[in-house]
Amino acid sequence: MPHDPYKALYIHLPFCKHRCAYCDFATRAVDRDSPEIGEYIERLILDIRRKAKEGELSAIETVYLGGGTPSYIGSKHLSNLLYTLGVSMDLTPDVECSMEANPESITPELVRDIYALGVNRLSIGVQSFDDGLLKTLDRVHDGARAEEAVRMAQERFENVSVDLMCGIPGQTPEMFLESLRKAIDLGVTHVSVYPLTIEDHTPFRNMVDAGEIEDVNEEHEALMMAMAPNELTPAGFHRYEVASYAKEGYECRHNIAYWTGVPYLGLGTSAVTMTQNSARRMRVQDGEVVDDLDRRQMAAEDLMMKMRMCRGVSEDEVREAALLLPEVLEVYRGMVRDNLVERKGGRYMPTFGGWLLGNELYGRLYELAP
Repeated sequence: MPHDPYKALYIHLPFCKHRCAYCDFATRAVDRDSPEIGEYIERLILDIRRKAKEGELSAIETVYLGGGTPSYIGSKHLSNLLYTLGVSMDLTPDVECSMEANPESITPELVRDIYALGVNRLSIGVQSFDDGLLKTLDRVHDGARAEEAVRMAQERFENVSVDLMCGIPGQTPEMFLESLRKAIDLGVTHVSVYPLTIEDHTPFRNMVDAGEIEDVNEEHEALMMAMAPNELTPAGFHRYEVASYAKEGYECRHNIAYWTGVPYLGLGTSAVTMTQNSARRMRVQDGEVVDDLDRRQMAAEDLMMKMRMCRGVSEDEVREAALLLPEVLEVYRGMVRDNLVERKGGRYMPTFGGWLLGNELYGRLYELAP
């Protein structure tokens, strides 16, 4: 269908050194010298060139290399991929180009090479700086290696993010705070705090079912999520999304694109493409349509997604949505009454309780246009 220009590009690299026990992403563990990696990169390069010829990369403002563990595939493959991107689109410093990396596969050579080829934001999957918790999570790095990786990245990158996890079996609030303090002391510019979710069909789920580890304690997770801003805000971070904290100017623009209805192109196995125009929004994954929304459903989804962000939605946006969704004003009033949302400065913004009860908050908006 005729569609608005893609503004964001996601490239999926599904390879890892080791598949963690809690992971349910589209990833697989392969040898680093496996020909499968080279063949996959060649297919991606052909896809990038084809999309460039079709004019689909001309308006891209953010690029995100995710996985898997993009850093695991090494400098040679990443250089080939990034060089192709650089000649296929306008990969200037104004384009936010993020790459995920795990501590064990970050080297000075890798940092130097990807920085030279246009990556300007590195997101490191630390999860915890506590060695015992890292073993519980089945990670292949330890806390010292995570610190070393952050410092290596900072040799070139000003914009370094770390992922930290809360609700890990055996994790105390003090352990979580220690990891937060370590990230702050290291001088990172962005921190993502994720509650552990034990997904079906993962080794963690089997371990829970067998009584080998405890299931997630949602109250403990909520406590740790609530503690994060107390530590991060005085250190100069602000919360801009339910799980994301950044120093001013270091917010992840690519993730914001997902939450604000910006069209995005996905390349690689399992990557999702969101195509839209004024009347229709479609998501396609591996050639299959997984979402097909009309104007009313688009309006409801936009409100729902924006409520992930601290700034929520403006009263003007809600009034505009009411032209398609007449019940929306009453839904927002109800969420204010129930303390899921607060009305402040001409905006409807999620409360912390609203985030903790996210399924309730998002569900009320989603149900406006089932």
